[in-house]
Amino acid sequence: MLHSIAPGIWHAQRGLTVAGIALTSRMTVIQLAGGGLWLHSPVLLDDALRAELDAIGPVQYIVAPNKAHHLFAKKALAVYPQATLFGAPGLDEKRPDLVPMTPLTPGAAPWADEIDQVFMAGVPVVNETVFFHRASGSAIFTDICQLWRGPLDWKTTLLGHLTGVRNRLAVPRTVRFMIKDKAAFRASAQQVLAWPIARVLVAHNSVIDTGAHAALTKALRAV
Repeated sequence: MLHSIAPGIWHAQRGLTVAGIALTSRMTVIQLAGGGLWLHSPVLLDDALRAELDAIGPVQYIVAPNKAHHLFAKKALAVYPQATLFGAPGLDEKRPDLVPMTPLTPGAAPWADEIDQVFMAGVPVVNETVFFHRASGSAIFTDICQLWRGPLDWKTTLLGHLTGVRNRLAVPRTVRFMIKDKAAFRASAQQVLAWPIARVLVAHNSVIDTGAHAALTKALRAV
């Protein structure tokens, strides 16, 4: 269920239905230098997936990267009570049951020696933090950028076209509508684009490993 992306980084996808639309969501897993695992946007952890994680190393951090990707954070923390849960700003108000939870802040994080992060300002409904795994050159997005490829049912395909993410990396029109401060968003985007990105991972639904920086530049600068 875990698929290797590059040395030290894996992903797993699960299907879910949101408002009657069939989607997939991606969890990204990074092994830190000390051997511990960093879980980004956890999916439902069944016994098989848990066994694969346990074979790699102990789960050290669980990250709910925005105010929408938190559905399985509590279950992940129950499976790995030794881990520290980090959540998007404002998520504690939406999910007061997610305790203990440390808010993601623009300052230094405990994984800062290996993973950079930028808070995408100006979109308070989402409050997403984007990450960059230096060793693999991977930028990790959740909802701010999406690319829906592959076979999809007709409703999902239609929504992908309507939001502008079917077969192209883009900031979905739904997210653009939520941007309250374009100047702040663009400033955050410039910080992201300063990274030496070789690959882009998005939660919905693709991994972009060819021309990733150029595609991301086009997507973010279109806002």
